[in-house]
Amino acid sequence: MSAPAFASVILDVDSTVSGIEGIDWLAERRGPVVAQEVAALTDRAMRGEIALEDVYGARLALVRPDRDGIDVLSREYIANIAPGCADTIARILSAGIEVKLVSGGLRPAILPLAEFLHLGPGDLFAVDIQLDGHGEYASFEATSPLTTASGKQAVVESMGVRRPAIAVGDASTDLAMRPAVDCFACFTGFRHRDAIVRRADLVVATFDELLHVVLPP
Repeated sequence: MSAPAFASVILDVDSTVSGIEGIDWLAERRGPVVAQEVAALTDRAMRGEIALEDVYGARLALVRPDRDGIDVLSREYIANIAPGCADTIARILSAGIEVKLVSGGLRPAILPLAEFLHLGPGDLFAVDIQLDGHGEYASFEATSPLTTASGKQAVVESMGVRRPAIAVGDASTDLAMRPAVDCFACFTGFRHRDAIVRRADLVVATFDELLHVVLPP
């Protein structure tokens, strides 16, 4: 095997590491009307048609994620992990390459997935939420850059990741990381967005393909 091509791998979570869109999944628990409205807002934001910051709070106001929903969602993230993802991350880590998860999803729901992948709390960057004493939704971390369309760039720049670095994701919010890394790979294993594919440095459909990019045979 050749020397690693990258020193850092930065991964989106929803529709990349796992096959679900967490906030959309929570919306489905609120019934078809809320589910359809939230899914439409998510899709338009991920395509870059509207700014994420214009819809992030509105989606959570519709969904109102509670403790029970977050707990179930955390299990769904793991149950729907991308084929080959866990093995690829394990092999990347064993090669001394750092791995970070950067998501516009909800941190409490994604943290168990990070632990499943043998990543520490400091390796996960996501949006926190606040629940009241009854476990009901109270508010979200509105100041997080990850609630904005270009926020992932700011988050990656603040990490001080080792270079060269590759970012992997499926949406416009992931493509925003491109100025902060050396390569952006569009992941099409769950969703194929033509506008993102056209602007990516490369395209990978599986984590096995990603492994060969990071650790060339």
